[in-house]
Amino acid sequence: MTPIVNLTKPKAPLARGDLSLMGSLYPSDHCALLFATLKATINWNKDYCIVFGRRFDIPRLQAWYADEGIQYSYSNNLLQTQPWIESLLAIRRDVQHKTQHDFNSVLVTFYRDGADHVGWHADDEDELGPDPVIASLSFGATRQFQFRHKTDNTTESIYLSAGNLLLMRPAFQINWEHRVPSEPAVNEPRINLTFRKVEPPR
Repeated sequence: MTPIVNLTKPKAPLARGDLSLMGSLYPSDHCALLFATLKATINWNKDYCIVFGRRFDIPRLQAWYADEGIQYSYSNNLLQTQPWIESLLAIRRDVQHKTQHDFNSVLVTFYRDGADHVGWHADDEDELGPDPVIASLSFGATRQFQFRHKTDNTTESIYLSAGNLLLMRPAFQINWEHRVPSEPAVNEPRINLTFRKVEPPR
């Protein structure tokens, strides 16, 4: 079984200081309320990615919310930018206060059950600039978050529960890949928000 790791006291080779678990942002009852609100009010999309010229539907639902004029794409998929809704604006304020970083966008992902997943990747698109900081906030089911070093393949994992706030510092995307693997035993849904600062088009 992959070990559960406590990132509050990083130790080599664990993310080498590039990743921080900042505890729970909200109490459990408020997490449940926010999960229900987001599930009902987010305009979910079934997006796709293009790999070696072939189009694949991604195994999860998602939505992209951002300040006016901010665009973001990955795997040749330009996400449809939607204007902020009040619930996301309130969460953004709390995340910014906790992390002391500003964000102008958020990718909201709905994992309907343990079959929904995301494969190995790094969030290193040009739009994120040379020093991307990403804050990840989870609601709903506890899911595994795995990361491996790009050079030596050191692999670790943690379990993120409702309310957990994870901060990916700039070097994390440079040095590591990460994923949310399939977990067939998980029957409950999860919503994850990754707040980003995207550079506006030039």
